[in-house]
Amino acid sequence: MIAATRHAPDDLVHVELTWLEKRQENWIRFGTHAQEQIVDRHRRILSYRPGTVFAFVRWAANDFGTIISRIDIVRAIARGEAYQTLPFVRPGGDILLKVESWPKVERVLQAIDAVQRLDIEPELVSPDHWRHIHNRITAGHAPRAYTLDQHRAFLLRKRIEP
Repeated sequence: MIAATRHAPDDLVHVELTWLEKRQENWIRFGTHAQEQIVDRHRRILSYRPGTVFAFVRWAANDFGTIISRIDIVRAIARGEAYQTLPFVRPGGDILLKVESWPKVERVLQAIDAVQRLDIEPELVSPDHWRHIHNRITAGHAPRAYTLDQHRAFLLRKRIEP
């Protein structure tokens, strides 16, 4: 991790999204952005307030097929917090989940869908759940589903945090 010493003057975390059809597609699966800047017809920048959790999906291909499929679930950092660097994310963030290869990315997307079926916004889920999914998928095991009881317990813990 890198100690946060330089931030954009606005203290937001900026994510560059690119859409070059059938070549490069970077998109956000969930997360509420604070600002949006359109750079050109293929690129835009979404900015997130500290503490916001978002899922960033990256896919790229060449003439022979897919060369990268990746999803990262990231918590936007505040000024002075330690962070990890991540391509297209400035300055970086607290990476809760990092998965590569389409079969694994698909499993994470299914886990996100399952959370939404509970009528819970994925960005409000306990960060520990995303870490759990990362660890289980990395180890080749099926992750456990997030439950309403887990979510209620997380919200209660959050209320008593200093």
